[in-house]
Amino acid sequence: MKSADFHTTAALAFEQLGRVHFIGLGGAGMSAVARILLARGVPVSGSDARDSQALEQLRRLGAVVQVGHDAANVADADTVVVSTAIRPENPELQAAASAGLTIVHRSVALAASMGSQELIAVAGTHGKTTTTSMITVMLRHAGLQPSFAIGGGVAALGVNADFGEGRYFVAEADESDGSFLNYRPRIAVVTNVEADHLDHYGTAEAVHRSFDGFAALLPADGVLVACLDDPGARALAERVAAPAAPRVVGYGYDPASEVRIGAGGFSSTSSTSTLAFPGGGQALHLQVPGEHNIRNAAAAFAVGLAAGLDPAEAAAGLAEFTGAARRFEAKGEGRGVRVFDDYAHHPTEVAAALQAARKVAGSGGAVHVLFQPHLFSRTREFAAEFADALSLADSVTVLDIYAAREDPVPGVTSELIAGRLSVPGGYEPDPARAVAAVAGRARPGDIILTVGAGDVTQYGPQLVRALEERAAAGRP
Repeated sequence: MKSADFHTTAALAFEQLGRVHFIGLGGAGMSAVARILLARGVPVSGSDARDSQALEQLRRLGAVVQVGHDAANVADADTVVVSTAIRPENPELQAAASAGLTIVHRSVALAASMGSQELIAVAGTHGKTTTTSMITVMLRHAGLQPSFAIGGGVAALGVNADFGEGRYFVAEADESDGSFLNYRPRIAVVTNVEADHLDHYGTAEAVHRSFDGFAALLPADGVLVACLDDPGARALAERVAAPAAPRVVGYGYDPASEVRIGAGGFSSTSSTSTLAFPGGGQALHLQVPGEHNIRNAAAAFAVGLAAGLDPAEAAAGLAEFTGAARRFEAKGEGRGVRVFDDYAHHPTEVAAALQAARKVAGSGGAVHVLFQPHLFSRTREFAAEFADALSLADSVTVLDIYAAREDPVPGVTSELIAGRLSVPGGYEPDPARAVAAVAGRARPGDIILTVGAGDVTQYGPQLVRALEERAAAGRP
């Protein structure tokens, strides 16, 4: 096998993979691809900086796992898989390049793992994980045995990836680094298109052009499912619509939607609505709250119709969906205060999470947020928008920025957001003090939401303990 630049979009056939080594195996996206390959009988090895539950699960499935990065780890590999987070100086990446091994981005390896299955790819600035999960649960309920790869855990599935013998492969298509252009979907979903990941794209116009490229990957007999409630996705649908182009199915509350959402209701744990489509209508009952989840379910329902499912069967499958990890996920309760965790890391996502939180809290409860900004570049670009979205809460405490793959940017700190808030709280760099402050503000009937794509999720259980300790001590 000859060497390949992992930034290219060159296709790789399943038969060409050989023995596959993953650098950064424990990540959600990387572990998902590894699971698929292991299920298909491919020898898999991998490494990561620290051990994790994900690595242990892959060990049990037969992967050879190393904790720590070392050039020797790639000695037996034919193909080396990386993500954008892997830096050029990584010793395994350097050794693979020196040895002339095939080096590919995770998306290329995932595309190869699909073989001849037809791809249902879900893209969008927000809602990808939940929508991909809903589609997978729906197709499995219908007995279609899809393969799937999702960027987060799903309670109704038990895992974030698996290989099925059916016709379809359902995959979350990540636009953050442009790698979603490495797929060849038969059905493509676009939940929304907004400016994000400007560290990669540079401009909002470049983001929109990348989605144009994604839609252009569909064959003439393919289907684009796009949310007409979102200006970016609607504009994309309008640009795609042409006699020789793939069929476009719009969904949403917009009256022009082919799958149109009707009146509904919400509780703290569920949502109901109706879906109208050419030739009929269908009641929809979900075990997750929020208007945004009704939209996600409408997208999944549209996919179900495109895949030939009976409308009632599609709705029955969606009713089995109980949520995705870190998507308004319940973490526990203490002193009558419920604690949830959400992965929201863009202003639109934050606003949607807080709107759902308001419905969960009800008229008598307040909403308190512990927020961790994700990436210096995103904080710089959207500080004012984050502050506006977060101010939908009753109080907000802001932690330090989670850097992820980025180096610090001079002058960019969490104060850019905290200083613009119109509600109590503010910036608190000490996580322990932040947890204590948030727990101290909450009263019985309130809810607390940890928000962000970094490690803020770890503070949910700590908040529950802090609330329980205050109750035991008789403190308000």
